[in-house]
Amino acid sequence: MKKIDTTHWHDFKVGDLFNIERGSVKKLQTLDDGNVPVIAAARSNQGVAGYYDVEATYNNMITVSCNGVGCGSSFYHDYAFNVNGDAIVLKEKMFMSEKVKQYLACMLDGVFTRKYSYAEKCSPDKAKEETIKLPAISASEPDWAYMEEYMQQVEQRVNSDIALLISALGGGKSKLNINTSSWRRFHLYDDELFIIDSGTKLDKVKMSNNNPTINFVGRANANNGVTDYIDEIDGLKPYNAGCLTISLGGEYLGSCFIQEKPFYTSQNVYVLIPKHNMSDYCKRFISIMIFREGRLRYKAFIDELNRHMRTDLSILLPVTSDKKPDWDYMEQYMKTIEQRVNNALQFFQSKIAN
Repeated sequence: MKKIDTTHWHDFKVGDLFNIERGSVKKLQTLDDGNVPVIAAARSNQGVAGYYDVEATYNNMITVSCNGVGCGSSFYHDYAFNVNGDAIVLKEKMFMSEKVKQYLACMLDGVFTRKYSYAEKCSPDKAKEETIKLPAISASEPDWAYMEEYMQQVEQRVNSDIALLISALGGGKSKLNINTSSWRRFHLYDDELFIIDSGTKLDKVKMSNNNPTINFVGRANANNGVTDYIDEIDGLKPYNAGCLTISLGGEYLGSCFIQEKPFYTSQNVYVLIPKHNMSDYCKRFISIMIFREGRLRYKAFIDELNRHMRTDLSILLPVTSDKKPDWDYMEQYMKTIEQRVNNALQFFQSKIAN
């Protein structure tokens, strides 16, 4: 990317651009599930801690996390939302387009994440006094047109790159043909599969992270479901790496991941412990089938997985002649997918380099 000339940029005080207030939603663990995203102290998923039955009091604004390992993380939200006490909302004092707010969120993120942390938390008063360097027409007037045009160029470049990647993958037309007519359904608790564990059911807001060594898995579909890093709790052994986690409800119902490090779980996240040795390729295959089943047959906030996990939830799997799971097929299929993706990425990178 061409280097940006910032010679004529100027520093602008954040408090001159925005009115700032702390979120007011309290104790997320006491709220009912709902449809309104609530922003909290998180780096992943744009800071969205979950979807709750609260009023959406903000729309099209920037938020900044003020706590946890994601302290300082800044995001623009182009939708209606609410905020808890671990984040602040920036309400612009003058008109700003969506692309300008996207630009400013990136600039704020760069400033705040470098300065603030769990030990040095951000706050509305501190945020008001911070300055960010912006393209400017004068010392008192940011160059809004430059920001708008810059973000448009970024958007066009990203769209072009995505189109290039899709082309490298064959335009979505080179799918592997699968005949599932001979596959059979298995319950997750069958002898060939998993021990179903209800998880540690911890509340992240009650955890400490003075010396975080344990992953905290919540109802999320990014970063393998890991929403924070917390201290190990005396007397509570974390689950081993290699287990699978599954979100039972909410917006990301059915999200299923292999955990790469020891972990605890939040409410409504179950743990699948393999009953036999199972390769990561096979686990990935199964996690995809679980996610597909969850999204196809169940509905967030209406008919979630809680009451189905140990009863009627089942997944389709390829089988051998004796009707047992065909582990070799699953392994080879996922290896083929991995190779195709690697080939496409290499092609994509070579095109970008040229």
